[in-house]
Amino acid sequence: MEIIAFEPRHGEAWKRLNEAWIAKHFAIEPKDREVLDDPTGQILAKGGAIFMAERDGEAVGCVGLIALSDGGFEVAKMAVSEAARGAGLGKRLMAACIDHARSVGAPRLYLETNSALAPALAVYRGAGFRDLPPRPTPYARADVFMELPLA
Repeated sequence: MEIIAFEPRHGEAWKRLNEAWIAKHFAIEPKDREVLDDPTGQILAKGGAIFMAERDGEAVGCVGLIALSDGGFEVAKMAVSEAARGAGLGKRLMAACIDHARSVGAPRLYLETNSALAPALAVYRGAGFRDLPPRPTPYARADVFMELPLA
């Protein structure tokens, strides 16, 4: 398993991996559509990053970092295919996020998720994320807000 930076060839896998987990648990929302349909324009061109996990050349996981106005990043759209679950890939994708954020001097990582996603919450809490009070969000499904201070 290899974690690599997003390349244009990953566009369809990015979309497929995320649509699979979102549609399984929730409705795909307008904000999802923005970043799934245009990861280059909505994430990379705005100072963010995307990491892809590949196994034998096949994309089996992904995660995005959306640049925030304070220099931090929002962890977004972390997905691992059903076939690749249970091998610690979520932890490796999160480590790539933390390493990248630290390398560019980001003060924090932030994320929004849902309380029903126990495996994801375990990855986030295991990485040191702390719960925050609720806040306005464009996602109807978001009921957990977390932050990892890096500075």
